[in-house]
Amino acid sequence: VHLRSPRSSFGGQRRHTLPASEFRCLSPEDAVSVFEIEREAFISVSGDCPLHLDEIRHFLNLCPELSLGWFEEGRLVAFIIGSLWDQERLSQAALTLHKPRGTAVHIHVLAVHRTFRQQGKGSILMWRYLQYLRCLPFARRALLMCEDFLVPFYQKCGFEALGPCEVTVGELAFIEMQHPVRG
Repeated sequence: VHLRSPRSSFGGQRRHTLPASEFRCLSPEDAVSVFEIEREAFISVSGDCPLHLDEIRHFLNLCPELSLGWFEEGRLVAFIIGSLWDQERLSQAALTLHKPRGTAVHIHVLAVHRTFRQQGKGSILMWRYLQYLRCLPFARRALLMCEDFLVPFYQKCGFEALGPCEVTVGELAFIEMQHPVRG
């Protein structure tokens, strides 16, 4: 009688499994997954998305190193998309431009898939992103704009309010916030 070990039934090799949790920069191939999460997260709240699919592709082609995705078992569950900005404060142009010589990282959007909300993933992802920015020699600070109700969340992440943002989108007004990355 010859008994085969369970391992030999797989040809003596281990089965490949995806990592339980992975953080990595996003690529243009991630754009549709990003947009689906973003659309669901923002349309119900503000009626519009910070970035549309073509803009997501634009930033993921120009500056993928300024994005960060959180994947669980290969599935995108949360993300941040940023670009570089070269002025003290954000302006309307900051919504679509990437300024390669800039020293401020403009965080366009942070979104978490609906089934993973209220679990602290947004805070964890922002912490990881800010740690990552510290490794980029050109990054001096992070900027973002948010609605009033999100100010406490970003303050808990270490951001300080700079005051009303010059940028408006339709009827929406924003608070501009910053976080020092170094210096």
